[in-house]
Amino acid sequence: LNTALGRSAAWLILLAVIISAVNAIVRKAFDSSSNVWLEMQWYLFGAVFLTCAAWTLIANEHIRIDIVSNLYSRRTRSRIELFGHLFFLLPMTIVMIVTTYPFFVRSFLENEQSSNAGGLPLYPAKFLILLGFVLLFLQAVSEIIKRVAMMRGVIEERVGGGHHDMAEAEAQRLKEALEAEAAKKLEDAANAARISKAPQ
Repeated sequence: LNTALGRSAAWLILLAVIISAVNAIVRKAFDSSSNVWLEMQWYLFGAVFLTCAAWTLIANEHIRIDIVSNLYSRRTRSRIELFGHLFFLLPMTIVMIVTTYPFFVRSFLENEQSSNAGGLPLYPAKFLILLGFVLLFLQAVSEIIKRVAMMRGVIEERVGGGHHDMAEAEAQRLKEALEAEAAKKLEDAANAARISKAPQ
């Protein structure tokens, strides 16, 4: 669920960039702007940040102090992760869900609107906060289960991984492909030169 939502929500970055660029061009060229477009940009950014947080946790891309973490054994690292998930991440998500639910419901029932002229309604943005922490709560439960399974040896521990490592691997693959293509072109050129110099 979180992977599918994260991958879909990531495309909103492109939409935010397009809206930002068009808004800037219209403002400079025609000296005209609208609060709708300005607010839409931070709506989209908020949607990406909140709905992709759980996906980041799945991909093992969340912030940790790797220099310190790498000093410990795998078992100790697993215990630290489990402790952090149980006593920091999970309680924080529960507190945020409990506090943002009435925050959103009140805004929805009142049809709360932006204080800026021509702005957007506020309750969808407040719903995104609630949604983001519900997704993070579900992922926290999943990570706790996986961490216990890793400590019991049922599944293998994830070391590194995530989007950064995938991007690095893809960059390395492209580099090797380009080097192979360049080497082939040089070889073809050398063969062509030998053929042209050969006696007829």
